[in-house]
Amino acid sequence: MSQHYDLLVIGSGPSGQRAAVQAAKLGKRAAVVERKHVIGGNAVHTGTIPSKTLRETVLNLTGWRERGFYGRAYRVKKDITVQDLKQRLQMTLEHEIEVMQHQLMRNGVDVISGQAHFVDDHTVRVTESAADDDAVDYTADHVVLAVGTRPHRPSHIPFDRRKIMDSDDILRMDKLPRSMAVIGGGVIGIEYATIFSALDINVTVIEARDQLLSFVDAEIVQEFQHHMRDRGMIMRLGEEVSEVREDTDGKIITQLASGRRVVTDLALFCAGRQGNTDSLKVENAGLEADKRGRLEVNEHFQTSVPHIYGVGDVIGFPALASTSMEQGRRAARHALTGEPQKRLENFPFGIYSVPEISLAGRTEQELKDAGIPFESGIARFRETARGQILGLEQGMLKMLFSLEDHTLLGVHIEGEGATELVHIGHAVMELGGTLEYFIESVFNYPTLAEAYKVAALDAWNRLSR
Repeated sequence: MSQHYDLLVIGSGPSGQRAAVQAAKLGKRAAVVERKHVIGGNAVHTGTIPSKTLRETVLNLTGWRERGFYGRAYRVKKDITVQDLKQRLQMTLEHEIEVMQHQLMRNGVDVISGQAHFVDDHTVRVTESAADDDAVDYTADHVVLAVGTRPHRPSHIPFDRRKIMDSDDILRMDKLPRSMAVIGGGVIGIEYATIFSALDINVTVIEARDQLLSFVDAEIVQEFQHHMRDRGMIMRLGEEVSEVREDTDGKIITQLASGRRVVTDLALFCAGRQGNTDSLKVENAGLEADKRGRLEVNEHFQTSVPHIYGVGDVIGFPALASTSMEQGRRAARHALTGEPQKRLENFPFGIYSVPEISLAGRTEQELKDAGIPFESGIARFRETARGQILGLEQGMLKMLFSLEDHTLLGVHIEGEGATELVHIGHAVMELGGTLEYFIESVFNYPTLAEAYKVAALDAWNRLSR
């Protein structure tokens, strides 16, 4: 027996949900296959929602946001435990899952539980156990692969889920360490490194490249690294990890290729992700994944088999929940209507570190490489009345404008509320707005958004000179 769908989605993360709901809103029959017992994918259970909830909990319990007034020794709760952190996380996850289940049910999307794999390019077999005796085949006109990724686990790292962990394991720790090494200076590594640093844990970041977050504007990264060092974080940049081991005293030794050693209570490995395509038998559908399990797609998110689409983390950069949602929606629309979809070229990028980093548009280096004349304008959050009220000692907003017509080319923010503030600049950029918009507009007073006007005036002064 088999059932037929107009659109069958494998994976119930942000991209999978949006694809299925979009299909339902187009009046089509849609289903989502999820191998876990509850829907949500990595974004809900191990990634986006847990890490951001952990961040907010840490900032609240430590009193981090108030230290500008009361000093670095200020605490809301003196002894913070793992249970303190997990309590809020569990409440958030339960609510998020309930909302998602209701959304799928309200739109008439079927949820199929089990492990999926291709029989052929139009047939997907789903099993609820290791044996195939409970298998059910589903056919579909179009298939969307939204299977996400998992942490990359190199063979030379002896993961034990106790003291040597990946980013999925870290949420299962039973007690907070006094020190930790974070291997990997990408988005995930930096988010967790700064979150645990806010708990006054001694953190060492080890990154093979010479710069953290290479896609972020260099001036913003320099400012960010200054704040990291100022609070006692150690950075080992341009360093390769040759070995990680536990010594007889229970300490974790992270041996670097240069000969240096980093001795900590815990090591967190956050260097790379692996696509969850290995169990899908994609070869039965005529597909091939790369060595990291990722799929290649075109501008419409079609794989090499046109009626099979790939969306979300499994297709690589930018691997954001926000862009994944839009990818899922656009893939479903293209599959079911044939309408060409506008390519995702300019979108806000958020890094939920402490402090936050967010950006949209081009960096200084990108403009230089493209030979585009530009000028910048900068504002410090402490220059705004709202920044003073909040006791902010750090935070900056930077805008890049065209020298020729003053259009906004990029906005880059580091500091409190950066991931919220960036949408103002992104909207202006998408609508072709210029420097004059920020100078002539009125911003609520006192707000951090005023930094846009301050930065615009700074750019105007530079242009005048």
